[in-house]
Amino acid sequence: MHPSYNQLIVRPIGALSFENWHGLLKKMLPERPEYSLENGTIQIGQVLGKFFGVPIDTDEYYNQLFEYVNTNEWGLQLLSEDSLDKSINNAHFQAIQKVLNIHQEQKLSINRFTAFLDGDQLLLKSKVPAIHRKLREAMIALLELYASIEKDGMKNHELRRVLVDVVKWSVNHLQPVLEKANPEKEMPKFLWYGDFKKSHQYFLFYLAKLGCDIVIFHPEGKDVLGGMIQEPVFTHHYPNQQPAEPFPKEKRSRKTTVAYRASKEIETILNQEGSGLYKPWQLREYTPSSITLKTTYDELFILSKELAMIRPDFSVENGHVKIPSVFAKVLGVSKNRKEYWDRLQSLSQFDHSLLIRQLPIARSSNSDFRYHYRNAMGRNGLINPDKMMQSHYWPYSFLPTGLQKGMANAIREICHEPDLKPLPMETMEDVKIFLFTQAMFLPKNVIQLLEKFDYSQHVPKLIIFNNELTGMLSRADAALLLLLNQFGIDIVLYNPTGHNDIENYLDDRLFDKHWLEDMVFDLEYKEPSLFKKGLFQGILKNLRGD
Repeated sequence: MHPSYNQLIVRPIGALSFENWHGLLKKMLPERPEYSLENGTIQIGQVLGKFFGVPIDTDEYYNQLFEYVNTNEWGLQLLSEDSLDKSINNAHFQAIQKVLNIHQEQKLSINRFTAFLDGDQLLLKSKVPAIHRKLREAMIALLELYASIEKDGMKNHELRRVLVDVVKWSVNHLQPVLEKANPEKEMPKFLWYGDFKKSHQYFLFYLAKLGCDIVIFHPEGKDVLGGMIQEPVFTHHYPNQQPAEPFPKEKRSRKTTVAYRASKEIETILNQEGSGLYKPWQLREYTPSSITLKTTYDELFILSKELAMIRPDFSVENGHVKIPSVFAKVLGVSKNRKEYWDRLQSLSQFDHSLLIRQLPIARSSNSDFRYHYRNAMGRNGLINPDKMMQSHYWPYSFLPTGLQKGMANAIREICHEPDLKPLPMETMEDVKIFLFTQAMFLPKNVIQLLEKFDYSQHVPKLIIFNNELTGMLSRADAALLLLLNQFGIDIVLYNPTGHNDIENYLDDRLFDKHWLEDMVFDLEYKEPSLFKKGLFQGILKNLRGD
């Protein structure tokens, strides 16, 4: 113990990289960047790193993880959902309940709440005064974070579960290594692996605030500290993603041959982000969003036939795919009626097209999702897609996870800055809740359209023929079109009369308008001839190689 300091400041090392993190983790604290000792304060540089996905050679990956926690060279303590010791001293459990009862009666401030935890021996102690003090500061930081991001803050019913877990894991996993901790030499080091729950997130946050080194590995790329640490944290993405396997109990034998690894590496290079070469469904775990293209009437039909990856401004990076899509309204009818019907029919006959001739498309829901909408909010004021997907009201859990994520992100975006016109006396929050609610009631045929969407390939199309003889476009339909446009679906709305329909609900600037020569009323939809239909389907089959 150094007598000249009683304050510990922790700084994550900003210069951390994939090349240097190993070396920095092994270094004693005085040899690392950020270290200083002056004026009663010691400052240390902390290794915080996230490693998402898996490399080409998964055997080497899991063997390395095994070494990290089983050799003295690294000194990392394993933390995972499976490895955490869940036993708790009954006296600690009762003491936590006692503090929560006092809090319920007196509405304790976070500092007083922490003092009660300390008084009931629920916080660890250290022979080093600066660490002793830091243990309390870290608990205060944890409770402040909890109060700021959880619904109802310190009144949230899950507070007891989080406190119980943090206390028992502190005793079971932190206390044994804390005895050797010394800010002038080294602090405890932990490796988190795999999936997590809320309590795990808060425990890791607590360890980070205390000054422990933490490296996080998740083969699927889920972030246990996501949204909790404000400072930038070094993050490395391996080229592949796969479900987390159990943490290795022994080293694997070398199964992969040099030729196999080389072929996988070539495949990865060919199919990496931005290469322009994509296997079927390669991007299924990516989050789609649209770039709405401005086109002329003629370009509309040329672009509609193009694969997404051939269209201008298509891009793939950092787990996101931007899809250039069409959102257009065709008003009136061409003088050349044959060309008009040929073009409309060619759009509607693709396998990935849905033709709507009966309105409205969506049913308007009277359900009150106000509570669900507010409960889905993250602390950044945006809907949290994960919260929404894990809720009991989420109706799309049967869909592939990647598609669910894409839908959830699209819902978040259309609710963030709504492009739906408010009704008289309607607040902006009312508009957001309406969009959120309608997104929970997508028609089955629209869901199936989304399921067909391989983001780099053919762009699904929603073709609406509104002759005003078979119903009217509704506000719920407008909400649906906003969602589909955000997702990257092509939308073409035909209105032979030239009347307003979608304009009543959405700003004109969101879509292209193409005026044709004649305004025609009572125009019936013209079915393609059987010969033309058969010919078109035959051409499609040849293109697909069926």
